[in-house]
Parts: sequence; structure tokens; C-alpha cells
Amino acid sequence: MVPIPTTSGTPQHARVADALGAEDSSVRLKAALAAGTNPDPGLLEALVERCAVEPDFFVRDMLSWALTRLPPELTLPRLRRELDSGRARSRSQALHTLSKIGDRSAWAWITRDMLRDADDEVARTAWRVAVALAPEDGQAGLVDELVAQFARGDREVRLSLSRALVDLGDVITPALARAAADPDPEVAAHARATEVLLHDPDAGFDLAIAEATRVVTLGPERAAAVPGSAEPAVAPESTAC
Repeated sequence: MVPIPTTSGTPQHARVADALGAEDSSVRLKAALAAGTNPDPGLLEALVERCAVEPDFFVRDMLSWALTRLPPELTLPRLRRELDSGRARSRSQALHTLSKIGDRSAWAWITRDMLRDADDEVARTAWRVAVALAPEDGQAGLVDELVAQFARGDREVRLSLSRALVDLGDVITPALARAAADPDPEVAAHARATEVLLHDPDAGFDLAIAEATRVVTLGPERAAAVPGSAEPAVAPESTAC
């Protein structure tokens, strides 16, 4: 069992904090549920600290929910400190929790460095949070920052980036057009695939990428004259963002 610090010495706090560090993930899940069901500011530190080390996705999500149940005037400043943590999971989970709280004042905390974080999971979470919190006058700059990362990472990272951009709506259209003309064929294909998803959110990402790559390779005129290949056999798309 990993001890988790708590800001209160009451027996109830100690029991919940101990349970958050239990070896059994089901025990940790129940502890996080209990913390959210009966929100207590005295458990703020224990919940934040556990977020930084929790390996189980479902427990992490419950920890975030428990944090959203606490007064935002207490939770937000603590989460802001985590954004500067040297631990990638701390940064990622703090960003995720900010997205759940939805306080638009946190937009000012989403920096360029977060959007370009070397850790893909942190960057993916930052993209999602930035899109959710960006004010109208901040969207154009955000689009440019996201488009500049076309062709980053593996399939899941690229899909996350496309989804984040699509959630911004038609404001992304001019930037997509510019990126589609990029001399890097992977950048151009990613931009064209994102454009497909913008107009048809139900389109498969793999098929969109395959078609975009074909257009980039052949050129728009030849691609229009040459029938596209049949849809490739691919695994179903992940719903992870």
C-alpha cells in the first residue's frame, strides 16, 4: 500500500487516503467514489497526489470526478500547480480534470509548451482542453498551433489532433487549405483527412487518410480521374481522444 498524504488527521480522512493507495484497483475505485460522493476539502491533496501515480484509467477518471465535486476556488489553484509538474501523468490528469470542471478562466493556463508537450498523452489532453475552453478570439491562434503539429506521432495521436480541430468547426478551413498544400506529403495528407472529417464526422479516419494520401501522391486532377481503391481492412477506430 502506498501512503497518500491528507490535509486532515481525522480517522475518516485517513481511511479514505489509505484506501486510495491500496494495491487492489477496485478498492481504490471505491475510495475515489466515496470521496466524490461525500466531498471534503480535506481530501484535496490526497486526490491530487493519487492522480499523479494512479495506473488504472477508471480509477483516474473517478479521481477527477471526485475533484470536480470540491469547491472550484480550492481545486483550480491546486490543479494549476500540477500543470508545472515534472511528472507527465500529473500534467495530463490535471488537464483532464480542468476539462471536467469547465471553468473558462483556465484557458489562460494552457500554454504553447503544453500544446507541444513531448509526452503525447499530455499534448493530446491539452488539445482537447484548449478546444473546450478557448474563447472566440483565441480560436484562430489555437488553430494555427494545432495545425503546425500535423503528422505528429502515431495513428491515435493524429486522430486526436484531427478530432480536436474538427470540434472547433469551420474556423479551421483556411488553415487546413494551407496545410494541404504543404510540401511534406504526410502533413498534406493529415490536413486533407481532417477536412474530410470536418464535413463528414462519421467518416473513417483510416479511409480518409488513405484517400488523402492518394490525392497527395497523384495530384487532385489525376486522383479525380483514377478511381480510388476499395476501403482498406482496418481495425475499428478507438474512441480514445
